[in-house]
Amino acid sequence: MATNIQSTQLDFDTIKTKLKTYLAQQTEFADYNFEASGLSNILDVLAYNTHFNGLTANFALNEAFLNTAQLRSSVVSHAEALGYNPRSITSAIAYVNISIVVSDSGRPATITLPKYSTFNTSVDDINYTFYTTESVTATDDGTGNYSFLNALGTAAIAIQEGVIKTKTFNVGSTTDRQIFVIPDLTVDTTTATVNVFTSSSSSDFLSYSKLYDAVAVDATSTLYQLRESPNGFYELAFSDGTTTGVKPTAGNKIVMTYLSSKGATANGGSGFTPTSTITVNASSYNLNVVTSSAAAGGKDKEGIESIRFNAPITFAAQQRLVTAGDYKALILSKYSTVEDCVAWGGEDNIPATYGKVFISLKFPSTVSEAGKTVIKDNIQTNLIRPLSVMSIDSTFVDPETTFIECSTFFTFNPNKTGSTVKATETSVQNAVNNYFKLNLQGFSKSFRRSNILSDIDELSEAILNSRMNIKLQQRFTPTLGTSASYTLNFPVALAVPDDVNHVVTSNTFNISGLVCVIRNQLKTNILQVVDADSNIVVDNVGNYTATTGEVKIIGFSPSTIAGGQTTINISVTPASQSTIRPLRNYILEIETSKSFSSGTVDYDITQVAL
Repeated sequence: MATNIQSTQLDFDTIKTKLKTYLAQQTEFADYNFEASGLSNILDVLAYNTHFNGLTANFALNEAFLNTAQLRSSVVSHAEALGYNPRSITSAIAYVNISIVVSDSGRPATITLPKYSTFNTSVDDINYTFYTTESVTATDDGTGNYSFLNALGTAAIAIQEGVIKTKTFNVGSTTDRQIFVIPDLTVDTTTATVNVFTSSSSSDFLSYSKLYDAVAVDATSTLYQLRESPNGFYELAFSDGTTTGVKPTAGNKIVMTYLSSKGATANGGSGFTPTSTITVNASSYNLNVVTSSAAAGGKDKEGIESIRFNAPITFAAQQRLVTAGDYKALILSKYSTVEDCVAWGGEDNIPATYGKVFISLKFPSTVSEAGKTVIKDNIQTNLIRPLSVMSIDSTFVDPETTFIECSTFFTFNPNKTGSTVKATETSVQNAVNNYFKLNLQGFSKSFRRSNILSDIDELSEAILNSRMNIKLQQRFTPTLGTSASYTLNFPVALAVPDDVNHVVTSNTFNISGLVCVIRNQLKTNILQVVDADSNIVVDNVGNYTATTGEVKIIGFSPSTIAGGQTTINISVTPASQSTIRPLRNYILEIETSKSFSSGTVDYDITQVAL
């Protein structure tokens, strides 16, 4: 007779049933009515106890591992063990050009704008304050005009959103390692500055730096850690005073200054009004501010899933830049304004360039070219040079956007829904647009046609089936009226020429008063310029290579581009329309003006003859 209880399930009723089954198999309880006796209550207690203990053990075991932990405090703790410091709330950063005009004849040669000078802006009728994060200096141009420059010598001055807060601690005489808690959930840890004064009344201090940014650590290093505690606040801790540097001693005063941020809500701020003035020779002068780049990069605290994904990658990087993954992990963890990043070695570049690493960054649309330059210079100076391998140069490459033209067709049975064909066409196109928004528009993100068709088929039972034709599009800006050559590189192989369909086509433009397009000659890869009646205007204007995805346009000189456009759009048919896998710095986006959805009514009747 079996006497083992199969208690692998945590369901209360199942556990109780297992207990009753076990007892019913015993001689003492043969033919015993468990439900009509007091023993039923005892079984309830046993089942509840087993149920709760099982759940507790399951939860505890889940929280013991990064991949299964559900509590933020557990995930943060596991990430810290891997050397990863989860991102705090992050202030939005804007870039502005700041100048001042001084009419005083006895004006100084240089003027300094101090750190934490203030600027106001509003987003959605909510006011925000931005601060300079470093002191900047301007030099007289000889006429009293001063333009402030940042540490890199450029005019794009970074200002960050937030409220300045200061927290002061006095170091006690205890021999235990002391931890100081900042009771603020909105600390932007990237803006924190920590100074340790000799005493509460002293003006002499040592500036401490972040341990996570340290390249080399010795007994004289002055380093601090600022990490998230289980309750969401932040803990300020210092080294042990030996192997990891100097620690504050009894009687010292610790002063931490930081920006308390509102995160992503300040993104988009563009018109900045200075509230600080500069005094020169006892006269106050107003600042002139021109926005170079609207506020961007403000983010809420890093989410659990993001921490779970990024912690192992950063651990693999080990605070050094060797592999392409190292560059991506460290850039994304330290620069919130960068939306996405990809890096590849020179051996994978086209053409191959050994001894180099290529980096491409994707920024929010509000970041100007000047702002991008400042961020790239900062990455080069403060991250790549200290951490990269010697003799390996780095080069930034702009992202290449390849647009996808989606022509979607589906059959529709109106008897299965109260919706119309037109309304369903709109729903289908919205589903296509959402697919691109959620799954693409970043580096290393592939388009797979079967996935999007599955989403379309699941929209409604009235959609009987669907199909989609795919074309790729790239753009270039020609020099109007001037003969020039252009090369476009698509990230995939192109279809081979046939005698029915043109593989390469373009939008319309004007040459010699004729409205024309570029397309390949049927059966060949030769490109031609033809007019609206398909008459050849230019017999050979280039060619395309199907295997490499390269399109060459030679001696091209349009006079104007139709529709007021500024670019020539080249559309191609890929060799495989099922999967579009972008390489290196390519990003896939939908071409909304050339994408559409069309439905055909099908009542799905099988009893009638054709």
